[in-house]
Amino acid sequence: MSTNAAPPGSRSRLVVVALCSAAIIIDGYDLIVYGTVVPTLADGSAEWTLGAAEIGRIGSYALIGMLIGAMLIGTITDLVGRRRVMLGCIAWFSIAMALAAAAPTVELFGFARFVAGIGLGGVVPTAIALTMEYAHPRHRSTTNAFMFSGYSIGGIVASLTAIGVIPALGWRAMFWIGAVLGGLLLPVAWRMLPESANYLLLRGRDAEAAELAARYGVTLEETPARAKQGPAAAIKSLFERRFLAGTLLFWLGTGVGLLLVYGLNTWLAQIMRQAGYPLGSALAFLLVLNLGAIVGTPLLGMAADRIGSKPVTAGMFVVAALSIFLLSMRLPSVLLFALVAIAGACTIGTTILVNAYTANFYPAHMRATGLGWALGVGRLGAICGPIYGGAILASGWGIEANFYAFAIPAVVGALAMFLIPARRGVTSEDGIGAAAQEVDQVR
Repeated sequence: MSTNAAPPGSRSRLVVVALCSAAIIIDGYDLIVYGTVVPTLADGSAEWTLGAAEIGRIGSYALIGMLIGAMLIGTITDLVGRRRVMLGCIAWFSIAMALAAAAPTVELFGFARFVAGIGLGGVVPTAIALTMEYAHPRHRSTTNAFMFSGYSIGGIVASLTAIGVIPALGWRAMFWIGAVLGGLLLPVAWRMLPESANYLLLRGRDAEAAELAARYGVTLEETPARAKQGPAAAIKSLFERRFLAGTLLFWLGTGVGLLLVYGLNTWLAQIMRQAGYPLGSALAFLLVLNLGAIVGTPLLGMAADRIGSKPVTAGMFVVAALSIFLLSMRLPSVLLFALVAIAGACTIGTTILVNAYTANFYPAHMRATGLGWALGVGRLGAICGPIYGGAILASGWGIEANFYAFAIPAVVGALAMFLIPARRGVTSEDGIGAAAQEVDQVR
């Protein structure tokens, strides 16, 4: 069954995307906020003084929670509805940030970071799935790129906020701010965020689905009977013959992308510091890395919508490898900053477009499950990224080796994207989407 409606609800679509983006901005804020308070926790100016090992261990708790949240909540999303899960996750990580702010002991603080990670991990596949459904069929990659740029915006907001807030109000205020932001978003999302129309159709609520589809201009996708089975069946479907190769390659591509994102965000400033740059300039490289992602990712999303996700994501990984490799050479500072900006667009940005590619690969009834598992397994790359970069930095192989080490995973990511098989008939491999294909076939 395929029901096509005229798209009268462009403003309504924008509301859905804006709400998803707001959730991702807070998600980005909460992930980066820990890094902003680490110097305070390490230098003895807080009530606790933490060593490097303890700081690293607590930092990993949120990432482990995100791994669990992405896989578990991503699967639940396809079964209980995306609106409920989104609202629940916003409430979850807002409460967890408040617990972190009020934690009386280091142990409870670490536990709160782990709990927050579960909610943050669940928000990402849910936000992507909703955005892909409510985006215009011909602009899905672009829309998702704009939406997920909120991650970098949240990180920049956390960094800039910390400059004034921590000296004036202390490190705990950073977590209270995150909790307040989530608390403000929750009632707005409760009032304005719709349910997935395709989820309603899957649950037999045909009239509600049709009304929602007409209001937002959404295409209702075919819903096979097996999609109505439980979570075990939803997970098992990822390994069916027609999905297996894509599933494994998306896991690899997502893992490599997250390794680059977290590895570079953790170690780039320190690498440039050891290369002889003063602290201010070294931190500026980190800022430019994220600004490059904010500016470049939407442009590359437009390219994916026009020429296809496979060539764009594979090509972006290649450009990332080349730009990171060139950072190992002694070049003028202006050129180095330009290369870092390109690297930001082609690492952070590539990971965002890989998410959109993943969402387009799976049909609507298993989209969040596929995304959740790709992001969950890929989160292993996020956990390994800082460890990988630290091991290379401590190896004594020289500054150049750090850049070579991050260029190699980018090449692996390019190969993974190049090998993704085409899936015709349900979703499009080229970023345009099934809805647009159906319209074109009718025409």
